[in-house]
Amino acid sequence: MWTPPPLLLPWLLTFLLLPMPSLAEVGTASFYGPPYLPTACHGSDEGQFPADNLFAAAGQGIWDNGASCGREYLVRCLSSATPDACAGGRTIQVAILDQAAALNSMPSRNGTTMVLSTTAFRMITQQSVDVINIEFTQV
Repeated sequence: MWTPPPLLLPWLLTFLLLPMPSLAEVGTASFYGPPYLPTACHGSDEGQFPADNLFAAAGQGIWDNGASCGREYLVRCLSSATPDACAGGRTIQVAILDQAAALNSMPSRNGTTMVLSTTAFRMITQQSVDVINIEFTQV
């Protein structure tokens, strides 16, 4: 009868019990306010905005030459330079409606992964901060 080497069983158990790797990416987010029109994705169509105002502009890293238009992401605040800025692990879902480099109003910080609508940003932060570290996953 075959007997496994003494270290094989603990190694297999450790491997099986480890958490699965996350498919989420990390980046940064800032926010912007009106005017939101026109957008790089749908021009001046006011019907593009979701009723809950949870939308965002894609930064250069996820813009994908406009292919990100309409993509939806789950976004969660991870941290900020300001302690306790995140709103308790809350996750929101945003739709990409614009390109960060083409916004009509200035973002709170340039060069971020996403620029969230003011409503979206305030849903995942507790304090007045300009930029946060985020975890995001395309849905």
